[in-house]
Amino acid sequence: MIIVLGVAAAVLLGLGFVLQQRVASQAPPEDSLSLRLFADLIGKPMWLAGIAAMISGQLLGAAALGRGSVSLVEPLLTTNLLFALALAWLLSDQRLGWREWGGAVLLVAGVVAFVVAAQPGGGMQRTDEPRNWIFVGVLVTITAIIVSLARRATGPARAGLLAAAAGLLFGLQDGFTRGAILVLGGGVVRLLVSWLPYAVVVVAVLGLLLAQSAFEAAPLRASLPTITAAEPLTGIAYGISVFAERVRIAPVWLVLEATGLIAMITGVVLLARSPMLAPHPSVGVPR
Repeated sequence: MIIVLGVAAAVLLGLGFVLQQRVASQAPPEDSLSLRLFADLIGKPMWLAGIAAMISGQLLGAAALGRGSVSLVEPLLTTNLLFALALAWLLSDQRLGWREWGGAVLLVAGVVAFVVAAQPGGGMQRTDEPRNWIFVGVLVTITAIIVSLARRATGPARAGLLAAAAGLLFGLQDGFTRGAILVLGGGVVRLLVSWLPYAVVVVAVLGLLLAQSAFEAAPLRASLPTITAAEPLTGIAYGISVFAERVRIAPVWLVLEATGLIAMITGVVLLARSPMLAPHPSVGVPR
């Protein structure tokens, strides 16, 4: 069931990313990194459909996180790029080539290799311990530095940096979501008096703003690979360091886990460089 929920979440996330970028790319450049960007997008039906798909995907992802560890669910979510590419292919008149097939095989093989080798599991609610605040502090600092660099960049470089920052926050959001679900096990009142659900909302909004700004700056292939790679790496690191989730650490398994992660990232990069994720003149965007 965890795998079914994770893959279903990836389908909706991939759909949401494609629809959002097709509209966000038309937003005024001066509204990047500003809440005015949401005002520009909120009246666009295609963007709203993309947001609805993304929220539905996140809810399914939360359901998966409620049943399994962050280290297990995060690799499954990387497959959203497969479904984003599939939608982009349906909206174009281009054929799948070696890049798309090779990237798909590497991504799927990498996910399978990591999950089989790591056998992730376990974990407990430790989000009030110092290790959590150290992790969050380091991640927020890195995110702030990346955003600062993005402000000085333009085009694909700006999109890639903003997407990296968004991916880091989305990974943190997944970790907070897992923590909130564990707290919910003690009752709704315990959840409401916890800081976790409110942190999920704040991080989600900031991540969404950064993602939309990245989508506005350049075509999807400049931003989606970074988001897709940064989110699971952050989520896995959070799960292991904060929740003490278990992965197999014998040398042979560590090699296979590293190989799986490398294959995943390579597949993501190959898929994201597909011409199908570039703007296509035959496809209009509702204004």
